[in-house]
Amino acid sequence: MSNSTIRYSFLLGMIALAVVSRILPHPHNFTPIGAVALFGAAYFTRQWVAMLAPFIALWLSDLFINNVIYGQYYDGFQWFGSLWVYGAFALISLLGMAALRRVSAARVGGSAWAASVLFFIVTNFGVWASGGMYPKNTEGLIACFVAGLPFFGNTIMGDLFYSLVLFGAFEWAQARKLIPAAA
Repeated sequence: MSNSTIRYSFLLGMIALAVVSRILPHPHNFTPIGAVALFGAAYFTRQWVAMLAPFIALWLSDLFINNVIYGQYYDGFQWFGSLWVYGAFALISLLGMAALRRVSAARVGGSAWAASVLFFIVTNFGVWASGGMYPKNTEGLIACFVAGLPFFGNTIMGDLFYSLVLFGAFEWAQARKLIPAAA
């Protein structure tokens, strides 16, 4: 097996394990997808793979969550989750590509925090813009953001926790030469 294949297999395996945690019981918004987007952006040498990996992870876990766990709340099979959520993770991947060209604890921590803020802003704006729960005015937008605040702490904790686990495990394995460095 080539070094590249070993490295990619390890990266994809770590992402798969992280995504499995999304379908296990957990606090709302304490999920691995933001960290997966940052992780992929930092370590996949091909940008299209870095963008595609979190989308596949999100999409596959959404298929299960929306059709098995929450299937009774939908009419028919759900192929996709919220486009606002997918858009937020695209932006998080781009953030990771820009900020994590060199990986350090400070860069990963700052990127995880920024990813949480980005996710909060994009998804709450999306709820306001595309839903009927809030009036389409400044007060409605503010009410939507205020209603999202209880979930924001879990988003930050999830992004920080999963970033620590993914980046920490990968760097540990690479330092011990269990996986090869990028070519």
